[in-house]
Amino acid sequence: MKRHLRFVAPGLMLAGATLFVPAPAQSQGQSPSQPSAAPGLTSTTIVSGREFTWDMAFLPDGAMFFTEKCRGLSVRLPNGTINALLGMKDSRGYPDAAADLFCDGQAGMSGVAVDPDFASNRFIYVYSASSLTAPGTNRVLRLTVNADLTRVANRTDIVADIPYKSAPSNHPFGDSGAHNGGRLRFGPADGFLYVTTGDTHNGVVPQSPTLLGGKVLRIDRDGRPAAGNNAPQGFDPRIFTYGHRNPQGICFRPGNNQPFTAENGPWHSDEVTLLAPGGNGGWDPRANVNGRGDCPDGYCGYSPNQMGAMPNAERAAFMPMTDTRAFPNAMRPAWNNDGMSQGMSSCTFLNGAQWRGWNGRMVVSLMGIGIHGTPVGNRLDVLDIPADGLSATRSTVSLPIPAGRFRSVVQGPDGNLYIAVDQGEIYQFRPD
Repeated sequence: MKRHLRFVAPGLMLAGATLFVPAPAQSQGQSPSQPSAAPGLTSTTIVSGREFTWDMAFLPDGAMFFTEKCRGLSVRLPNGTINALLGMKDSRGYPDAAADLFCDGQAGMSGVAVDPDFASNRFIYVYSASSLTAPGTNRVLRLTVNADLTRVANRTDIVADIPYKSAPSNHPFGDSGAHNGGRLRFGPADGFLYVTTGDTHNGVVPQSPTLLGGKVLRIDRDGRPAAGNNAPQGFDPRIFTYGHRNPQGICFRPGNNQPFTAENGPWHSDEVTLLAPGGNGGWDPRANVNGRGDCPDGYCGYSPNQMGAMPNAERAAFMPMTDTRAFPNAMRPAWNNDGMSQGMSSCTFLNGAQWRGWNGRMVVSLMGIGIHGTPVGNRLDVLDIPADGLSATRSTVSLPIPAGRFRSVVQGPDGNLYIAVDQGEIYQFRPD
C-alpha cells in the first residue's frame, strides 16, 4: 500500500492523514531547522502480519533480514518473498529453531547485522536472550546463511555474558527482560561490530568494569575486543563505552563515521550522544553514592528521586541521565529530547541528495511512551547535529501510519528509509 505525501504547514490535512513538521522547540540554544528543506515522502508497507518486528539489516541487492522479538529471524527477498530462517523456543513455521532462545518482556531476539564481508563469509549476527546460562543471558549469535537465503547454520555464540534481568514477582518496578539494549551495527570505517546493552535495572551494572550491561561493546566477528577500545584499566577490553542506561540505537555519521547512540532515558530525558573510545555515559543509578540515599533494590533510576509529583526539571537535576557532577569528563549528549522521555529506540543517518535538507541528518524513532506512561504518538525526529556532536536541533515528523511503537529505522541500500513497528509491519519511506 502506497501513500504519497508532501510537507505542508503544521496541522494541514492531506488525504485524511496528517504529516507535519511543526516549528520545533529550540534545543540546546540553537535555532530550529526549517520545514521547507524537508523532502516529500511516499509510504509503502512492505511487510505486514508479523509480530513485534524489531530490527532490519540489508544485503546490497535489497534482501532484508529482520527479527521478530518473540518469533525469530526471517529474510525478505527483493521480490517480496519472505523466508523464515531461525525460530525461537516454541516458534512455529521455521526450518530451524533454538530451544534456548526465549522472549520475556523487552528481551527476545532483537538486533540483527550483516557482516561487511558477507559475500565471502555468509555471516549474519543476531542479539537474543538465551537460557543456556541460568537464569538467562543475552548473547550475540553468529550464523552462516546458505546461498539461496533459505537456511542458517553454524551457530557460534561470540558473546555469551551480557546481563539479562530476571525479576521476582514482587520487584518494585519493571518486569523481567527490562532495559535489555540489543542493537547490533557494524562500523562502516573500522569493520567492527558494535553491541548496545541495557542496565537491567541493576544499580551497579552501568559503571561496573566487568559486567557488560549498560555498555557499548566493540568486537570483531569472533567476539574478541577491537583494537583501540581504550577501556579504562581493569575494564573488560570488549567495552567501548560505559555508563549507559538503555541504548537501543547506534548509528554512524556519513563522511567521518562518528558513532552515536540513541538512548532510552529515565522519565525526564532521552539522549543522543557522540561516543568516544573509553568514554563514560554518566549514568550511575546506584544507591548511597553521589549524594543519594537508599533506593528500592539498590536502583535509583526511578524511585524515590523520579516518581511522584516532582516536575521534570527537578527530577533531571536530582538524577540526570548524564551526571557531570559525579563524572565531569562524561560524554555530553548532542540532544536530550528537550528534557522529555518518550521511548527513544533507534537511529540512522540519511545519506544522499534525494533527502534534500535532511541529507546528513540523523533520524531517531520514538516508541510513543511519555512520562507516567502517557502516550505521545508514533513519530520520528530529524536531528541536525553540528560537527562537534553537541547542541543539535530538531524537526518532528508525524507519519500517517497506524499509531504504534517505532522500533527500528534503517536506511536501505536503495537510499530509502525503512521503519519497523511493534505491531508487525515494516514500512518503506521514499523521498520524492
